[in-house]
Amino acid sequence: MIDTKKGIDWIIDNLRKDQSPAGSWDYPFETGISTDAYMIILLRSLEINDEELIQGLTKRILSKQEKNGAWKLFFDEGDGNLSATVEAYYACVYSGYYPKNDKRLLAAKRFILANGGIEEVSMFTKIMLAITGQYTWPSYSPLPIELILLPLHFPVNFYSFSVFGRANLTPIMILADKQYVIKTAKSPVLSDLHLNRESENDWERSDVYRSLYSFIKEASESLLGLPKHLHQLAIDRAKKYMLDHLEPDGTFYSFYSSTFLMIFALLALGFKKTDPVITKAVDGLKSMKCEIEGYPHMQYTTANVWNTSLISFSLQAAGVPVSDPMVTQANLYLLERQHRKFGDWVIHNPKTMPGGWGFSDINTINPDVDDTTASLRSLSRMNPPEIHCWDRGITWLLSMQNDDGGWPAFEKNTNSKLLQFLPIEKGEFLIADPSCADLTGRTLEFFGKYTNLSHDHTAIKKGIHWLFRNQERDGSWYGRWGICYLYGTWAAITGLAACGISPQHASIEKAVKWIMDKQNKDGGWGESCHSDIKRTFIPLASSTLTHTAWALDALISVSDKPTPAIQKGILYLLDSLEKVDWTTRYPKGQGMAGAFYIHYHSYRYIFPLLALSHYHKKYE
Repeated sequence: MIDTKKGIDWIIDNLRKDQSPAGSWDYPFETGISTDAYMIILLRSLEINDEELIQGLTKRILSKQEKNGAWKLFFDEGDGNLSATVEAYYACVYSGYYPKNDKRLLAAKRFILANGGIEEVSMFTKIMLAITGQYTWPSYSPLPIELILLPLHFPVNFYSFSVFGRANLTPIMILADKQYVIKTAKSPVLSDLHLNRESENDWERSDVYRSLYSFIKEASESLLGLPKHLHQLAIDRAKKYMLDHLEPDGTFYSFYSSTFLMIFALLALGFKKTDPVITKAVDGLKSMKCEIEGYPHMQYTTANVWNTSLISFSLQAAGVPVSDPMVTQANLYLLERQHRKFGDWVIHNPKTMPGGWGFSDINTINPDVDDTTASLRSLSRMNPPEIHCWDRGITWLLSMQNDDGGWPAFEKNTNSKLLQFLPIEKGEFLIADPSCADLTGRTLEFFGKYTNLSHDHTAIKKGIHWLFRNQERDGSWYGRWGICYLYGTWAAITGLAACGISPQHASIEKAVKWIMDKQNKDGGWGESCHSDIKRTFIPLASSTLTHTAWALDALISVSDKPTPAIQKGILYLLDSLEKVDWTTRYPKGQGMAGAFYIHYHSYRYIFPLLALSHYHKKYE
């Protein structure tokens, strides 16, 4: 018989030690080196001489460089990532601490030139380079700023985009419209990284886009008013949108990228570098700094609510009573962070009061479905739950279901097919917020296990049908916010099982077979970040704790007894709990396929604890 108790206790002890005085868990939200590089470029552009931070960030960046001179987004990416390497090179040179003839930068330059030069970087890297005078803006704005004036009934309008899309595109539209460039006495020259002369085609994508661009322009011209007046009105509205969506720490939606872009957009509109709005935004970004392995890292956002809700719930699943001070403090922290303000979600969901939870510590206006179910799970064992908070959360969750039956992350029904024609790289991740298997599965799991909703409830039935319709042919589901098919399949199976779908149902049997086929010889599971780029399962060379825990938890939820596959997986988990290597640092979350990956430092505890606890409770 396998004894899971020792492993469970080891994880609980670690979590008890790591809890903050506020009751939260502040594990890093680690996203590679891009935010570190952008912080150096921002500080130098604003002539803020925070030398200690700049030096610390350059040291972290250089510590991540590969032997061939490149930087990678994930371990098995290949030779390296061109955009990340250009960003790292630029930041190190702009810092003033590393000359171009430094051997590490020479190696980076060789990689950049061998892979197409600066012209081949991603669209967002090009935008940063254009702002800081290293690349030429196109002669036209990629999106006409008048888009922001189009009414909601137009087939394409500002609120057709996801909230994440609006947050980033609003400052981009201002910057592109103004063709804004900022250089300083310390600005380096990156002309030696160009292989070819730039052309407009570097920004442009398709004939379909040009016709959509023309449609938006014509639609805006049909509005009442002179073109110049409408143009200024659009600029003013874009500025107001940014300033109206500042969080208490001064950041724009508490996202690093949108705040970085907003600061430059405000400069383009005539704000001084010393304006309080800008200095507060910079301080807000600095407040998201954390330390990893002795180096500073600029987090893209903080993950405190997400960490805390998942950890508190998993501790309770492991038998830690709700009266334990560790859980009590965590739940008090979560109760304080339930949203009471309306956010943009109300545009497509106008009949519901606030009641969700956001992702970061400071988030007050951008709740999401995943954090709301996670927080409610943690609060569900309170006796009784805080009834007003509980009811508001459930009502908000139900109201966020998309018309197709699935659940999105931030806003309902923002998945217009027209938007796919816009020339926005990785646009499906930036400008759409579709129903996805991970969110739909997790929401169904919550409703099925922690509420008194009948399995015949319309919302549950619609969610189940959405999952059935969106299962891949091989039996898996694609997970939008994790890596990737193991994540989606775990969420879907546990959600369906919680809502009464039999383990003998053909959909479940097919999914279980798929998971079993992916088990490694060592008993674990592993999946590559290439999965979300290629949109098919790509195995990782090694097993990981988190992927193994997801696979096991799915199998345990539909197995009456511990199968040999489950037992092998549990043994792998128990043997690997204390492991620290590249697999424990490998990203398990994603924000944008091929561009933005997340290493959640909390996941190595959360999901093994859940899998071990569910095994212990069901079989031991």
